[in-house]
Amino acid sequence: MSMTVKILYFAALRERLDRAEERLDLPPGVATAGALRAHLAGRGGAWEALTSVRNLRVAVNQRMGGADTPLADGDEVAFFPPVTGG
Repeated sequence: MSMTVKILYFAALRERLDRAEERLDLPPGVATAGALRAHLAGRGGAWEALTSVRNLRVAVNQRMGGADTPLADGDEVAFFPPVTGG
């Protein structure tokens, strides 16, 4: 049974990837936020930013999560770099 998630990209990450969102059918074995991050980074090129950005944050269904946060069909996953201000 396949799972589909909506992925949102914010701030500098959105600019680097040249997209704000996408829908993705998760391949077998991608069942956590960390596995999704690694899968997307595996696309290469600009996508490697998902592993090179320090302190990249992830939220699943608008709740902060971590690499081990499980994913379910229909989830919304957001990736965003830390925000600095002053």
